[in-house]
Amino acid sequence: QVQPVESGGGLVQPGGSLRLSCVVSGSTLDYYAIGWFRQAPGKEREGVSCIDRTDGHINYGDPVKGRFTISRDDAKNTVYLQMNSLKPEDTAVYSCYAQVVTDLYGSTWSGWGQGTQVTVSS
Repeated sequence: QVQPVESGGGLVQPGGSLRLSCVVSGSTLDYYAIGWFRQAPGKEREGVSCIDRTDGHINYGDPVKGRFTISRDDAKNTVYLQMNSLKPEDTAVYSCYAQVVTDLYGSTWSGWGQGTQVTVSS
């Protein structure tokens, strides 16, 4: 059973920083894509940042470019999201998405973690 588990959310003042972590547990041999999405109350889910293994690209949503940085530690099956210069509009539930290869036959699993709340407020 593959399961992404997020951590690192919390309350931070505007201008502050947080680092989110997502550990992808279970049977994972490789991944196609891994990244972060967020959803604020009353709004649709939006992409924050994603690492695409197929072409090596790292993508960021326009609202977070220059402030957020995604990185991964393959040895730990973990992806991080470093968030700097946080703004009140960054307040949302941040969820980790992963599309992984689970066996040598090329079977894949894709899905979401439970999410972690990030609140930016003074």
